[in-house]
Amino acid sequence: MTDVDADVVVRHVRGLRDPMVELVTRLASVESPSDDPASQAPVQAILGEALESLGFEVRRVGGRRGSPVAPRAASDPAPGVRATDPPGSGGHLYARPGRRTGGLPAQLLLGHSDTVWPHGTLATMPVALEDGRLHGPGTFDMKGGLTQIVFALRALKELGLEPPATPVVFVNSDEEVGSPDSRGLVRLLAGHVCRVFVAEPAYGPEGKLKTERKGMGRFDVHIHGRASHAGLAPEAGVSAIHELAHVIHALHGFTDAESGVTVNVGTVEGGTRSNVVAAHAHATVDVRVVTVADGRRMENAILGLAPRTPGVTLQVTGGVHIPPLERTPRNRRLWRQAQAAAEAMGLELEEVRSGGGSDGNTTSQLTATLDGLGPVGDGAHAVHEHLVVDAWVDRCALLALLLMAPVER
Repeated sequence: MTDVDADVVVRHVRGLRDPMVELVTRLASVESPSDDPASQAPVQAILGEALESLGFEVRRVGGRRGSPVAPRAASDPAPGVRATDPPGSGGHLYARPGRRTGGLPAQLLLGHSDTVWPHGTLATMPVALEDGRLHGPGTFDMKGGLTQIVFALRALKELGLEPPATPVVFVNSDEEVGSPDSRGLVRLLAGHVCRVFVAEPAYGPEGKLKTERKGMGRFDVHIHGRASHAGLAPEAGVSAIHELAHVIHALHGFTDAESGVTVNVGTVEGGTRSNVVAAHAHATVDVRVVTVADGRRMENAILGLAPRTPGVTLQVTGGVHIPPLERTPRNRRLWRQAQAAAEAMGLELEEVRSGGGSDGNTTSQLTATLDGLGPVGDGAHAVHEHLVVDAWVDRCALLALLLMAPVER
């Protein structure tokens, strides 16, 4: 760690507990489902206002379908970020300090404003503080993490501490649906920073950091056979469903619990009536992998499936579209800095592999990434969603200390 006094940072952040609770309550009280682009603007406006009060320049940006590149300063760590919102996108928020020290690298604070909760959820699941826990949709995943970003930066500003790398903030609006619009921007930013801190929720009651996340793939299987009357001329038909049974057996055979590779056929459909030999069948497949090499191997295996039933055609499309976050040497260095920061706070930090993905999967391909720095709590995507306030405040202090950690190459 650096020479920063961890006790001073922790005491200062704990003194910000009430305004932290106030901000996350405001954010969670504004519903922002991924499928409603317009709902993202009010949440990002609250965040933008908070960041501007810290001297950050804030702008809403579009994604890959956006307008031409906006002018930028030569020191902007995010060349190519587009201004204005593309049609159908919730837009994203990008912020950088208005005053920057020349020659410093940049470090990225990453989060998302969208939630899985539909409009109307607050009516039955209101934001409420009870027994040291803040309940409500999005409190844990991940408006609590967004609040940590703001207050970690505020603490450093109020303490007069200048990080060794310029902090920039990116908040997208489509992470919960796989970041289809923002992934290009996330990659762009990751390629211009020395490290990324992802404010996704911590894992479990111990608040473990997510130092490994599985990569994710989606495949579609289409099988075409030949219809015939199942009673009068069954031999004239070729059953697509029969072939699909072979395919499902083969796909589930690719699962390897020891290596962490899992394959799941999640939906199936086919045929028209019970007395008709099925002419068509379709399945969707979820794949999770631990390493990039496993991802390539599974793509080759699944895309290379061949039909076993004479007379059918088999078409498989898709791929491993989100790479895994692996425990690379640069990620391990960042993890060790987090351990040192936690130790300076008197905390013991643990790590875990997560089966789910985040934008950290993307940034890890390009730069050092540490995920799971958000709230300690429970109930992501569930009705008991909540964060544990005191542990969450200390997690904010940990983030502030990591922003001050020396830049390691």
